[in-house]
Amino acid sequence: MPHSDMTVDQRIDRLESLDAIRQLAAKYSLSLDMRDLDAHVNLFAHDIRISRELSGRAHMKAWLDDTLRQQFTGTSHHIGNHIIEFDDADHAHGIVYSKNEHETPRKDGGIDWVIMQMIYWDNYERIDGVWYFRRRLPCYWYATDLNAPPVGGNKMRWPDREAYDGAYHELFPSWKAFWEQKPNRDILPEVAKAAPIGQFLKTMRRNAKFPKIRVR
Repeated sequence: MPHSDMTVDQRIDRLESLDAIRQLAAKYSLSLDMRDLDAHVNLFAHDIRISRELSGRAHMKAWLDDTLRQQFTGTSHHIGNHIIEFDDADHAHGIVYSKNEHETPRKDGGIDWVIMQMIYWDNYERIDGVWYFRRRLPCYWYATDLNAPPVGGNKMRWPDREAYDGAYHELFPSWKAFWEQKPNRDILPEVAKAAPIGQFLKTMRRNAKFPKIRVR
């Protein structure tokens, strides 16, 4: 709904919702880094899907407990840019930047300090007056030991694993299009119309549907 068509009460509700969703992303980082798994899973909808067969916060907590104990001695997630757009009063989606640090044990007994740059594609839902994550899709640019800059391709470089691409740019067709273009410097480029209010992400994704999480 355009802002011009919203009542004062609807605008206040939108502002309160924006703040609640931003707090959701901040609470995600703190609860994860402090290993408060109860606080963490309660940020998600009660029926959050974990796999093809499993859903719910208890299954999410079990999966997180196993993952965090095996892969990380400690973590720190630093969230940054946050764009939020509303589908209706109780549903929204957004992009959140996250710069992360991980103390990561190796199989040989050593420890690496892995830094990571990523974005989350989020879907949010308000249930009984409370905003929750409906899902989070992580898209990674790089992960590498602090002393080994990830130059070149396959920038996801974890200890004891083959390097792979993190799908950081896959959400937005502009990345591929930019490098495929051969601009003519003698001609001033055209500028497309600005995205409609509330459709910045949709326009950047060239009207593609919401990205899907690959459920294993």
